[in-house]
Amino acid sequence: MIFRKAVREDLPCIIEMLANDFLGMQREKYETPLPQSYYDFFDKISSDSNQELITAELDGEIAGTMQLTFIPNLNYGGSMRLLIESVRIKEGLTGKGYGSLMINYAIERGKEKNCRIVQLTSDKRRKDALRFYEKLGFKATHEGMKLHLY
Repeated sequence: MIFRKAVREDLPCIIEMLANDFLGMQREKYETPLPQSYYDFFDKISSDSNQELITAELDGEIAGTMQLTFIPNLNYGGSMRLLIESVRIKEGLTGKGYGSLMINYAIERGKEKNCRIVQLTSDKRRKDALRFYEKLGFKATHEGMKLHLY
């Protein structure tokens, strides 16, 4: 796999992956053309030095995506932490080890940025994803909560 920062032209493929599951299809709008809001927020992510929207390529095709957020934090005497979000593998490519390669890449990026903690969330209904993260050494040490504002 080749990892790189996403470019605007990658957005249709990225949004298609985000929309391609039972939860994503309820909240994403994968249509042609894509809603402008995706491009607006891509620009915000791209201009923020603490954000990386990553694509994973196989044979020149996008096979996966994830967003890495590097968070300055006062905990642990002042340190960085890495938040991994929106991890997706293209349909038909799951179960082949590519997700592990992606998470390992993210962890290495965290080390490069001197992160002390790597954290992520996964919807409780994504049982396979939870097992996957546990196999990689992640532990459910905290109870997460969300409040949707609209």
